[in-house]
Order: sequence, then C-alpha cells, then structure tokens
Amino acid sequence: MNYGLTGLFTGFLLACLPSAGSAQSDSLIVPGEDHFTAIRQLTFSGENAEAYLDAANERLIFQSANDSTPCDQIFIMNLDGSGLKKVSKGGGKTTCSYFIPGTNTILYSSTRSAGSDCPPPPDFRKGYVWPIYPSFDIYLADENGNDIRPLTTTPGYDAEATVSVDGKTIVFTSMRDGDLDIYTMKSDGSDVKRLTSELGYDGGPFFSHDGTRIIYRAYHPQTEQEKSDYRQLLSENIIRPMNFEIWIMNADGTGKKKLTNTGMASFAPFFSPDDQWVIFSSNMADPVKKRNFDLFMVRADGSGEIRRITFSPGFDGFPMFTRDGKKLIFSSNRNNGGGNSTNVFVADWTWTPLTKGTKP
Repeated sequence: MNYGLTGLFTGFLLACLPSAGSAQSDSLIVPGEDHFTAIRQLTFSGENAEAYLDAANERLIFQSANDSTPCDQIFIMNLDGSGLKKVSKGGGKTTCSYFIPGTNTILYSSTRSAGSDCPPPPDFRKGYVWPIYPSFDIYLADENGNDIRPLTTTPGYDAEATVSVDGKTIVFTSMRDGDLDIYTMKSDGSDVKRLTSELGYDGGPFFSHDGTRIIYRAYHPQTEQEKSDYRQLLSENIIRPMNFEIWIMNADGTGKKKLTNTGMASFAPFFSPDDQWVIFSSNMADPVKKRNFDLFMVRADGSGEIRRITFSPGFDGFPMFTRDGKKLIFSSNRNNGGGNSTNVFVADWTWTPLTKGTKP
C-alpha cells in the first residue's frame, strides 16, 4: 500500500502516464551516500512506489498514480526500466503488489469489490491520517492481469501482503478481528494464522530470506488517551501514522522484539540479503519538521547504532535489495525538478562503507 507518507511533506502530483526507461548518473547520488556507486532512475512522472523484484531479480512490480490512472494501479517493468505494462484490471484503488515465486502469479490489494471509482480521501480535518479502506481485499492474478481471483473475502481491511521466498506463505495485515494485526496464510488463502494481538497498528510485514523471521512496523498506543484516540480513529477507518517503530518476530509470531526506538515514523523495513541487517525508511533525522524521510539500517538483532544510508531532501523509501546484494531498489523524490513526483530508482550498492557507521 502506498501509505502516502510522502504526503507528510508534499501533496500528490498527478502527472502524465508513468513513463519508464532509464537514466543513470552519479549526479543522482547525494553527498554522504557512500553505499551507492551509481543510481539509475526508472520512472519519471506521477507517484510510483513499492517496487518489488521477481524471484529472478529481472522485473519489478509496482504501483503508480498519474493523470490517466488517478487511483493507484499495478504495473510491471524490467529492472532496466523497459517493458512497462499495466497488469491491474478494473477500477478502484490497487496497491501492495508482489510476485509469487515459482509461479506466473502476482498478488495485490484492491478496493475493486466496492466499485470502479477511487475510494474517497480521508477527512484531513482530523489531521494527517491514513485511510483504512474496509473494501480492500487481496487478489491473485496472472502476470498479464487476467484470471483474477480473491484470496480474502472477510469483512474489513485486508492488504499489505508479501510472500516468502519459497512462495508458499503470504504475510499480510488485516482488520478481521477488530484491530490492525499481522496474519499469515498459505498461497492459496488457506490456513490463516494471527501473529500479533497487542492493541495498535501492526503492518507492512516482510519475511526474511530464510523464511524464519518477519520484519514489520508497528504503533502500539500506551496511555489511556492514546488508546482512546486510536480506537476512535479506527472506528472511522483511519489511523494517524506519526509514530511507527521497526519490529521483528519469528515466523510463527513468537519472539517479538522492537528494533528501533525513534519516536518518529519508521516504516517499510526489508532484510539485507544475509538477513543480518534491516533497511527501512524514517524521518528520524528531521525531528522538528518531520518531513524528510531517508533510508537507514539497523542490525536484525537490534545491537549497535542505526546507520543512515541516504541524505536526499524529501522522501526516500520502500527499499528492497536484489538477492545478490549488488543493487538496492527504492522510491524517491530526488531529481523531480522541484515537483512532487515520486519515482523508482535502482542503485549499485557496496557493503564496504557500512562498516564505518554513519549516525543519523
């Protein structure tokens, strides 16, 4: 799901169709970004985010909103930006896409069951809030967008799904039991298991490459006022995303551990190829305005300092490493000509500077 965290510092710009291609330049690297040796820009207009690789590390599936598709839709392109095609069919808002390894099947979340129109925006008179559309369900389709079939049909929000490396298990966020919690199910939708139960929003989960752990972001209200506010907003199908931390747990839901304690909005975690580190997006380096999101890394056991990876003004988020660890895919506002568009980038990655350590 494109949570709209870019909206913390800018409004959405609905530009022309998401032109794909590539432009590579060292000038896209900001001083301090010692982990990058080159960056290639893959999209050039609109709002493009949550770009995730197939098992062969050859293609990306992502969501895009623009003039011709004002409501997020799903696209596939090659890792060099070529071969762009739209694969979601029908209307509604369609997000949270992922390839299912070992198949020619994709999954995504969509509000299509509620009609072809875009769902209404949340009531921003309540401050900056995210909508939790109850019409979101998780669907399967083939890689051309055909043979669409629902995986979830329970009342309430079902979204934020990703898949284990072996393609057998899906982890996702659902409101089926009255709160926003993390669940797993088999890739055919059977054997649903609830993994979290503490009051609050547990979401954005990803498996480790070995399938034994899950990384996610969470907000757990602590005071009675926070709990009351959270419950009230949730009853209106909205939440306030101002304070998320990165958590890790075993794949069966045991061993939950908080990896960050930033007091800020930290989200979109993903494991490094060796499962020893977690990369994520956070505004922790901008504690006053809270509008600048960068990428950071923390050890998966929570030890040591958090390392800052990007230094670009605006938004850097939704990171994913290639399996060989040589490239990092992410979404960013960099190189948008001063506009508001968010685009997909792929960086050539080097691990060596990581040993130096860079404080936020």
